[in-house]
Amino acid sequence: MFRVLESTALCGLELRNRFMRSATWAAMADENGAVTDRSVKLYEDLAVGGVGLIMTGYAFISKQGQATVGQLGIYSDDLIPGLRRLAQTAHEHGAKIAAQIVHAGAASTYLYRQGQVMLAPSEVEGKPPHRAMTEEEIENTINDFVAAALRAREAGFDAVQLHGAHGYLISQFFSPITNRREDRWGGSAENRRRFHVETVRRAKAAVGPDFPLMIKLGITDDDEGGASLDEGITALKAMAEAGLDAVEISGGIGSGSRTQIRVFNDDVTEVAYYRSRAAEARKAVDIPVALVGGIRSIETAEEIVASGDADLISLCRPLIREPGLIRRWLDGDQRRATCISCNKCITAVKRGEPLECSEDKRIREEAAAQW
Repeated sequence: MFRVLESTALCGLELRNRFMRSATWAAMADENGAVTDRSVKLYEDLAVGGVGLIMTGYAFISKQGQATVGQLGIYSDDLIPGLRRLAQTAHEHGAKIAAQIVHAGAASTYLYRQGQVMLAPSEVEGKPPHRAMTEEEIENTINDFVAAALRAREAGFDAVQLHGAHGYLISQFFSPITNRREDRWGGSAENRRRFHVETVRRAKAAVGPDFPLMIKLGITDDDEGGASLDEGITALKAMAEAGLDAVEISGGIGSGSRTQIRVFNDDVTEVAYYRSRAAEARKAVDIPVALVGGIRSIETAEEIVASGDADLISLCRPLIREPGLIRRWLDGDQRRATCISCNKCITAVKRGEPLECSEDKRIREEAAAQW
């Protein structure tokens, strides 16, 4: 039996295995960010498919923080009944589920297309229209994160995850590329991590010790002049001291698609491209570490956990093509994931198309054309 397929505990939360579905934007919410029947079916398939912990697609904490159309919302109590459906669906099929919450900051394509000015830590030349947040707006945004975390708990989720990666607002505060403030929220590395630490501290105090608070962390930037890995490790330590329960390691400013593996055949080169960063995080803090990115086989997942580089294995694209991948592995068919890492699913969902595997769609369409 592979260790990654055995049950484990995450901050007191019992998981049926060490596999986590990484937050994946599905473009299935309605115009207000509410859960739809199609959303529920997606999470049902994932739960039936055997994954231990399901992370929702990123849910926006305020209208000003919405990233795109079709995105889940968690900015209003009116959305709780729909979110509760997601939690109940996961639980009915043995999975645990966490809500990922986000503010897009200056990365909001939704506000940009609406002709609105986006909020950001500071103004950066050459970027779409945005402006620096006031002290009051920063405080209000932290309060919005806290309120969203409380809604996740009220809706019956098992945990909540802050989205602090991929160039969204929390990443923007951390990076010297996008944070050029000269007050207590910017400048030094200590000031640039203040938004992280304060959000963790206040959210944890609100949700309580028995409700895990996690973060998906862009632990270092990949553009010149960005935040260093040492700064990311120090920020992670500060968050752990403030009450953070677990971390999923990812990329910050300048990462994204170019670090993803793009192979258009069945012989996929498997590279867990954030592994070294996760290993450094695992050595630095005494909280569970999840690793996402490029993992396609159970053997690789097992070796990562056995080495101590990570405690949980987080999957995104493999579970788009095969929501039942973990169940397949549990049933003894332990061939690698059939995802070929083409990224066409990501391209399609960015166009606002509901999430699905583009390769499977192509195969279906070709088969239908033959008839």
